[in-house]
Amino acid sequence: MATAKEKTVWFCSSCGNESSKWMGRCPACGEWNTMVEKSVVTGKTAAVRVQSVVGGSSRPLKLSEIASAQESRATLGIAELDRLLGGGLVEGSLVLIGGEPGIGKSTLSLQIPLSCHLKTLYVTGEESPRQVKMRADRLGGLSDSCLIYSETRMEDILAQAAEVKPQLMIVDSVQTMYTSAAESSAGSVTQIREVTSMLLHFAKNSGIPVILIGHITKDGYIAGPKILEHIVDVVLQFEGDGKGTYRMLRSIKNRFGSTSELAVFEMTGSGLREVTNPSEMLMPMHGDGLSGTAIAVMLDGLRPFLFEVQALVSTAAYGTAQRSATGFDVRRLNMLLAVLEKRAGFKLNAKDVFLNMAGGLRVSEPACDLAVVCAVLSSNFDYPVPPDICFAAEVGLSGEIRPVAQTDRRVMEASRLGFKKIFISSWSTLEPRSLQSGVEIVKVGDIPAFVKALFR
Repeated sequence: MATAKEKTVWFCSSCGNESSKWMGRCPACGEWNTMVEKSVVTGKTAAVRVQSVVGGSSRPLKLSEIASAQESRATLGIAELDRLLGGGLVEGSLVLIGGEPGIGKSTLSLQIPLSCHLKTLYVTGEESPRQVKMRADRLGGLSDSCLIYSETRMEDILAQAAEVKPQLMIVDSVQTMYTSAAESSAGSVTQIREVTSMLLHFAKNSGIPVILIGHITKDGYIAGPKILEHIVDVVLQFEGDGKGTYRMLRSIKNRFGSTSELAVFEMTGSGLREVTNPSEMLMPMHGDGLSGTAIAVMLDGLRPFLFEVQALVSTAAYGTAQRSATGFDVRRLNMLLAVLEKRAGFKLNAKDVFLNMAGGLRVSEPACDLAVVCAVLSSNFDYPVPPDICFAAEVGLSGEIRPVAQTDRRVMEASRLGFKKIFISSWSTLEPRSLQSGVEIVKVGDIPAFVKALFR
């Protein structure tokens, strides 16, 4: 076996791609000026390290020889988070929670041990124990089962974990941790990869679940090599506008459950509050009789949302019509306006059109097309749309109204929130339970038919 050797290589700080020489542009991800020089150990030492992390069974097994069993899960005391994880935290799993600075990652990570009854080792590399205690006082929780340990060296952390024997370990954050086995500074590509591999080895061997907190880059990706997301079992992305109060926890990867789930929280003075009905933050907050508004039924994964689409159409003040969209793709707005002019005869080329998705929501689902068209026409005609009507359909370039996925879920959510009528595509097929939901279902095939049905 080869002896240990140390050599210098170049890593891309964006994607983790390795190169033997410096390059201005990473050949893997295409980012500029992201190559960082690091020293790595190859040969015998490196081979031993990989073997100790990966491990493996003594021989290959047939599928019939492997016993089928349900994963043992532990509840975290936060219902929305348990649902997002697929019913609780799986024993021996490695969970990564990523998000922008100040979004609430540390608040959520501390609320977990304060809400559950698991003996937790809370490892912080960014704050002192006194700072963590101040945040716990603000959250209004005090639990003697939560042990605070301020340390960044992985060897010491794993030694303490072996002595304490916790039921859950939380590491805040993975970018601040380092191991003496890697000759580089904390937060580098090599350190993050080695630290995560050590934590994975610890979680799988001990059966203790580990939650990692990770920062994200300015491009919205979790800082560190892309292999970090491949190593862990679950990746949760914390999203939200730092100026607003609502936060969304989205499942990006989940080996033990669905990635089609979304949890919504509201940031309050006493921590994060679960929002069991997300539509409450997106519904209209004004009186009836206002034009330029329409209610869309969006589906994020398997969870339906009802939110308000706002539009303002006015005569162009500077000769050239303006097109502005907040939370919606302005190119798609231009496409819908072109469809209205070409297929339905509405002259909007000399008018300013401003579009806004209420609640600071960013929408990319085509099911919102019909609500956008309705809001634009409502503002153009100054005709208020009744507040008990909602919309869920896509608009095509020929003016046809196309069906969208999971129409039954959208209809049932509209019924649950008390809406009387929903507009969908005439090509949509519904189950009997949706037809008996109490909501009047109006099927339309194209834009002219939609206008006649709505503004008659």
